[in-house]
Amino acid sequence: MTWDYSFDEIETTATRILESYPHAKCIAFFAEMGSGKTTLISALCKALGSIDTPNSPTFSIINEYKLSGSGQSIFHMDWYRLKNTEDAIETGVQDILTNADGYCFIEWPQIAEDLLPANCLKIELLLLTENTRRIIIS
Repeated sequence: MTWDYSFDEIETTATRILESYPHAKCIAFFAEMGSGKTTLISALCKALGSIDTPNSPTFSIINEYKLSGSGQSIFHMDWYRLKNTEDAIETGVQDILTNADGYCFIEWPQIAEDLLPANCLKIELLLLTENTRRIIIS
């Protein structure tokens, strides 16, 4: 599935993803720096009912956000600062991917792509203009 969106359509885009892939609990975001990965993840968290305000986990590597009323969490991971798969395992991302009760959203998954579950939805964001992105979902 592929479509273009602008940042004023980000909430609609997040809802479309969740409605089109209702069983996707793991989503990996492939995109260059500044493409809007964190912005889209924030919109997904809002659409899911996060009671926390999402922010970039670049330095913490993993942020956890609670979902209203469900007891589930969203684990927002940014693997940019990780060196490789071994580094990711030592950081604990593999435990979260296999044991998380909720959602996992991963920025820079190519650092340790072999850790992604087979059913992980892959989203590629392409920068078209300053305000427009193309989303490719596989």
